[in-house]
Amino acid sequence: MQIETTPGGRKIAVQLEAREFDWEFTPGRSIRGFGFAGQVPGPLLEAEVGDTLVVELTNRLDQPTTIHWHGLRLPAPMDGTEAVQRAVAPGESFEYRFVLPDAATLWYHSHVNETEQVERGLYGALVVRGSDEPAVDGEQVLIFDDLKLRADGDVALFGDEHEHHAGREGDVRLVNGRQEPELEISAGQIERWRIVNAANSRYVRLSLGGRPFSVIGTDGGLIGEPRELTEVLVTPGERVDLAVGPFEEGELLDVTALPYDRGKGESEPERFATLRVGPAAPSQADVPRALREIEPLVDSSASPTRTIDMKALMHGGHHQRGEPVRVGDLQVWDLINETGQDHPFHLHGFFFQVVTEDGKPRSFSSWEDTVNVPSNGQVRIAWLPDDRPGEWMYHCHILEHHAMGMMAHFAVVS
Repeated sequence: MQIETTPGGRKIAVQLEAREFDWEFTPGRSIRGFGFAGQVPGPLLEAEVGDTLVVELTNRLDQPTTIHWHGLRLPAPMDGTEAVQRAVAPGESFEYRFVLPDAATLWYHSHVNETEQVERGLYGALVVRGSDEPAVDGEQVLIFDDLKLRADGDVALFGDEHEHHAGREGDVRLVNGRQEPELEISAGQIERWRIVNAANSRYVRLSLGGRPFSVIGTDGGLIGEPRELTEVLVTPGERVDLAVGPFEEGELLDVTALPYDRGKGESEPERFATLRVGPAAPSQADVPRALREIEPLVDSSASPTRTIDMKALMHGGHHQRGEPVRVGDLQVWDLINETGQDHPFHLHGFFFQVVTEDGKPRSFSSWEDTVNVPSNGQVRIAWLPDDRPGEWMYHCHILEHHAMGMMAHFAVVS
């Protein structure tokens, strides 16, 4: 990663090569992985608001690929889908170039044959920092994922009919490409954990040994004020920022996904990592009670401008076409889920506010690009299409559902 200061601001140049490699996800066990720069996750990209990011993708795989910049408000031609660019063929390169307008935990991943390419590790994190970040003692970027392996230890075959409907889940639980690693924190300190759920379909109802933590950010960066919780649901595609700690020296806590039923039966408690608390260190952390001012776009009585029927999307069987929206026209969308499964709804290129969930106003203010729509539930969102006309899409971020056609393209027009 090269940083250059120009008259127009900082430019960050990155070369990313997508290629196969032997991915050792736990000592002595490896599979054939796909990785940006030959690693899982791909390189952590770090920048500041206002920087220009220039990424040259070179494809060394034996199949086409792209990079989708998940959560970024960028120009439509840079979104990294086949709706806006020709997929990068083996041996070819493509340059992504855009300004970073938002401080947030973001991520990047393949948007071609995602069910296999993301499963094999083609993803990474992007952290963009602003000028008013809360003071913490340390930071960890943690990408949660899982692997589905055959009995012989290789990656299970793709395309199973059951997976199309239920989604692909595996028994190998990963954090930053490693199976159930041990994390560390100093006693007495408070860290910011930037968490990404990169799994194909696994929901993570996250617990840190039942200990309290503060949610300070979601997809679109800092929320209005910290939320003190002992668990938080992170669905595929979502991000959450936590203020974690302080703990006592010598503690060993399980980082666990608690049971959750997304429509295929309640899962078992599953450990993703352990957290070891080391010797004490002084703390300089200061997480304010007011993190950010977020003005609501609408109130809960606003009438919807569009209804998205998740059942119709799921059973459409092909990529559908939504009506266009006009730059500057406020959008209020009702997401209706009459299926037997939860679906994480992801909107490309724009952040939205959650207005109501099953008719009840949301209790905190935030910006999101992915939201869970529970089985037989309804979520109302509001968003404003700014001046970035072009082709966009929304889809279920259970990758197998997306692959079977649970998505729609639409245009933003001037």
